[in-house]
Amino acid sequence: MRVLIQLRPSPDLVAAVADPAQTATTADVADGLPGVELDTAFVPVAVPRPVPAAGGDPLSLNQPLDFSLAAEDASVLVRGTISDDELASRVTLLPALRPDVVGIFADPVIESTPTCGGDPPVGDWHDVERLLNVAGLQAEGLDGTGVALAVLDTGVNAAHTARQLGRGVTLDADRCWSPSGVAGKPGEFEVDHGTMCAFDALIAAPQASLIDIPLLLSTRPGGSALDGLLSDAVSAFAHLRNVLDAQPAASRALVVSNSWGSFSPEWDFPVGHPGNYSDSAAHPFNLMVAALDRAGADVLFAAGNCGQECPDGRCVYPSRPIVGANSHPKALSIGGIDVNGDRVGYSSQGPGRLTARKPDVCGYTHFLGSAAFGKGEPDSGTSAATPVVAGLVAAVRTQWPAARLSPAQLRALLRRSAEDRSEVGFDYDYGYGVVDPAGIMASLQRRAKSTA
Repeated sequence: MRVLIQLRPSPDLVAAVADPAQTATTADVADGLPGVELDTAFVPVAVPRPVPAAGGDPLSLNQPLDFSLAAEDASVLVRGTISDDELASRVTLLPALRPDVVGIFADPVIESTPTCGGDPPVGDWHDVERLLNVAGLQAEGLDGTGVALAVLDTGVNAAHTARQLGRGVTLDADRCWSPSGVAGKPGEFEVDHGTMCAFDALIAAPQASLIDIPLLLSTRPGGSALDGLLSDAVSAFAHLRNVLDAQPAASRALVVSNSWGSFSPEWDFPVGHPGNYSDSAAHPFNLMVAALDRAGADVLFAAGNCGQECPDGRCVYPSRPIVGANSHPKALSIGGIDVNGDRVGYSSQGPGRLTARKPDVCGYTHFLGSAAFGKGEPDSGTSAATPVVAGLVAAVRTQWPAARLSPAQLRALLRRSAEDRSEVGFDYDYGYGVVDPAGIMASLQRRAKSTA
């Protein structure tokens, strides 16, 4: 089983791992762990320590938390493999044998979330553009200018995206990142799922700067072309924290679109195990999501395509399929509707596992757009709905950076302004409803007047 191992080495080593100007190796941090085959290609990642208010629980994400990367507070992650027949004993013995071992966590397979159905497209991206009131957003100066928009997926083909949109695409090559072993230049990957996500995000935020992170192209023995490991997402989020910290505080704006998730408990520790990912706020990746939110990023995850009417064939969780970070209280979990306002049958229903009230809102999907999968094939799944909403968030951030409107405040605004489609208030099919650009702009205008 692949695992993440959380260590607390000397403060000097922690500082070296946390410093983006330095490079520390797995051998520097962990010079051999009994029964563990360490992955020496993986660059160690510093994990900040959650710091609650006085008397608070450091492992509860449903409260304000600060995060410390100070050398005396932070820990370090490496990854490796423990044979299945030794797994239980090693997980128990390692912390006893090595006092610097803080914990051992699941490193599950993560996969993209395309649709499971073969239904024809409903409408096209110009319908989405109209429903998002992109003309109205642009009239208010909300077009994504100056906003960093990270697409964590299979890589982006910027030339194809520009052709399909009929306009230029801005790629921030200096801030892109790839997992170890991934060949290819930012913005020049094969046209696939990540290109679809980039196209859909740019519908509402045409001037946003894309950060291409081909997370799902990392390779592993027996893996497919469209999956990776959660440890690579940990590294990607650490990189994005550095991107965010380098931005001026007054204009800080980073939107992070994630159209992937974990479909099966096969690669995870059981619920209740200290190393579990699906249901545990203590898993290092779930802490990284909370830390990035606290630093000022807007994090969005697809709710997934395990809806009861048409579940993807990979969906193995018997219930509550919105797991791990896709149900994170500090992230927006996005369900899917078509341009007629009907929920698509594959859109996962709540309750979520880390937070029950998931999905948060729904975005548009199953429309003709990027042609990433061929002419006439729709942009589909909650994979498309998520970047559609990420683009709307990036448009808002043009004039409302995190210093002016925190990620938590923006999440509340999207929920409050959403167009209700089912029961009054929240429900597990639509969340709080469908994103409503007119309601968002009206709320922003009221907020601007009240703070003038």
